[in-house]
Amino acid sequence: MRTLDWIVFFAWLISLVSYGIYRGRGSDSVNKYLLAGRSMPWYAMGLSILATQASAITFISTTGQGYVDGLRFVQFYFGLPVAMILLSATAVPIFHRAKVYTAYEFLERRFDGKTRGLVSLVFLIQRGLAAGIGLYAPAVALSAVLGWSDRLTTALIGILVITYTASGGIKALTWADVQQMTMIFVALMVSLFVAIHALPSSISFLDAMHLAGAAGRLNAVDFGLNFSDRYNIWSGLIGGAFLALAYFGCDQSQVQRYLTGRSITQSRLSLMFTAVVKIPMQVVILFIGAMVFVLSLFVQFPAVFQPVEALKAANSASWKPAQANYRAAFERRREVAYQLAADARNGGPEVKHSVAQFRDAQAAFVGSRQRALQIVERIYGGEKFDDTNYIFLLFVTSYLPIGFVGLVIGVIFSASMGSTSGEINSLATVSVIDIYRRYFVRTASDRHYLIASRCLTIFWGVYAISFAAIGARGFGALIVRVNIVGSLFYGGLLGVFMLAFFFKRVQGTAAFWGVIAGEAAIFATAAFTQISFLWYNVIGCVVVVAVGIALTDLRRARTPAAQIA
Repeated sequence: MRTLDWIVFFAWLISLVSYGIYRGRGSDSVNKYLLAGRSMPWYAMGLSILATQASAITFISTTGQGYVDGLRFVQFYFGLPVAMILLSATAVPIFHRAKVYTAYEFLERRFDGKTRGLVSLVFLIQRGLAAGIGLYAPAVALSAVLGWSDRLTTALIGILVITYTASGGIKALTWADVQQMTMIFVALMVSLFVAIHALPSSISFLDAMHLAGAAGRLNAVDFGLNFSDRYNIWSGLIGGAFLALAYFGCDQSQVQRYLTGRSITQSRLSLMFTAVVKIPMQVVILFIGAMVFVLSLFVQFPAVFQPVEALKAANSASWKPAQANYRAAFERRREVAYQLAADARNGGPEVKHSVAQFRDAQAAFVGSRQRALQIVERIYGGEKFDDTNYIFLLFVTSYLPIGFVGLVIGVIFSASMGSTSGEINSLATVSVIDIYRRYFVRTASDRHYLIASRCLTIFWGVYAISFAAIGARGFGALIVRVNIVGSLFYGGLLGVFMLAFFFKRVQGTAAFWGVIAGEAAIFATAAFTQISFLWYNVIGCVVVVAVGIALTDLRRARTPAAQIA
């Protein structure tokens, strides 16, 4: 980056952290630190919920997903509006009226302590893993831009996150998210404009749409029912709805957001805001990736997007022939792309033939790039290599104007800070309320638990940094990886809350073993079948509910009616 980019970059980060610390002042009790004194308006909660999802992973990986696979990923979110309506009618009023700090605190009131403890442990494992993966994303950004160590970058970002989260609690991170989300919208619009403007002067926006469509990048909806396909309308509507129900209804990182609301109505409005904005925002992000793909039809991008690995591959004896093949495939694809654009403009019968030629050229180009990626894989002993997460970063550093590069990289950093701060805050909340206060120190002062909350916030921040530096390296498309990790656990969480809300006759022991059975079913499905991860949430939820009901009915059948009464 140039001098102006650095100025913009540091100015943005300093202003964001300072604003978070400023707005978080006065968080001097457990209620204020963990729930902002239940004083937040709907728009702040809504933007914070949206900002938590619009993490660095969204910028880095979803745009890359749009580049390699088009708009199909948006189907993943089709079930979200349905989930938000259901949660607004059920979870929001139930949690608010119970006046709980965590969703799992409610489970003990409804079932028993062992069910609360089990589900709290499941959350800590799942969200702890996700926090590490999410924190790793900005390390990709800085290492790609500057060639710095991603571990050093991870530590620097983690320290910034810990600074304002530990000091101001959820109030600090919520208001920081509001500021951040505004800049995210600005960064998206600038990126989209630049991607379209950078196209050759002879290629209009309509031409770009024709080319993206011919390459399958605008196919947003797939009606085929295929359980092994990650992205179709059925997995999105059904599996996506179950995932959204679990994420927003059972995951403390999201539940805690709307528990800060000053009323049930305000919390409901925050969820409905997310339901309205989320899908259009994802379409824009994926569309940016599709436009970057169209740009790559006319401007030769590197065969390997990760600059460090590209340099290693270039020193290999097999690199020169692979690069020559890649260059020839690019030239052929560019030639037929220009021809397709011209034929589409004229609207003659030759368009069909041009589309076929373009698709053949695209397939050949993909094959040539794959051969380049295989060189990197051979360097690492055949380990799978995926450089999807570097595509958008290359575009940002190559095409955005001076100053805007620093802004977008800064937004990527702050987006990761926002999502990670929310995760470590919720991890600290569950650790204090559901574990520490419940099982270790039951009758301490409010100040004692406030200090414990701050200490555990620091602990989980350090944990996320450590996991990101060691365990998250080498992941492919991060947006997919995060959702896979979540889907291994969310089905069990959703199932137990379904039992709590809708099956009053089911008691604690049945619910406890239902969660165990549901998680076992999910891990067995992941290990022994090719079923897409979105269906894990459905499978886990159904098994938990079925086992809970079955055990309850079995107990009733074995217990004399007089004892049941």
